[in-house]
Amino acid sequence: MSIELSAFRWVPPFARGYVRDLRVRWALEEAGLPYEVRLIDPQIQASDSYRRWQPFGQVPAYRDGRVEMFESGAIVLHIARQSEVLAPVDEAGRARVETWVLAALNSIEPSAQNFASLEVTYGAQAPGKEQESLDRRLEALGAWLGQREYLEQRFSAGDLMMTTVLRELVACGALAHYPTLEAYRLRCEARPAFARALEGQLQPFREHPAG
Repeated sequence: MSIELSAFRWVPPFARGYVRDLRVRWALEEAGLPYEVRLIDPQIQASDSYRRWQPFGQVPAYRDGRVEMFESGAIVLHIARQSEVLAPVDEAGRARVETWVLAALNSIEPSAQNFASLEVTYGAQAPGKEQESLDRRLEALGAWLGQREYLEQRFSAGDLMMTTVLRELVACGALAHYPTLEAYRLRCEARPAFARALEGQLQPFREHPAG
């Protein structure tokens, strides 16, 4: 069985390029693993058959004949275990990659999402504690990155996941205050595999403009 990945047939314009199947598409493109995309709509999303694959009705869901999975971070880690492009083969190196994937999801993303959501709602009047929380996280990440090109010695699934989280801060302007992190994001997004993954997500939205 070939790899199958679920994705939305249509989303509102503001979400295009940010739906989380992008993370899995990018990992698969980096790993050079062929895959098929199953596009879903609200009817499929609510169906019993899809809920048996993805209990919360979200995307992405993944299966490859050996495993069925959901949650983008878990799927990316599964793919990374199959590709030296995404994780080194030694145990210590793999552990560092897994740590950075979880750091992106647990240490950076909650603060990023809280701030971005409040900035949309309140603009310049957004509560200061969310800004402070985000700044502490981004300052720590920037200090770690320093002059490094990537979080560790080379690009990995950790960088992939961190980049997709940092992208959420572009529209609200928060990342502009951290040139080291902005340069890092752009460096990761310049990878050809990212461009292919992004185009793969955007194409169905152009083909189904009305949902």
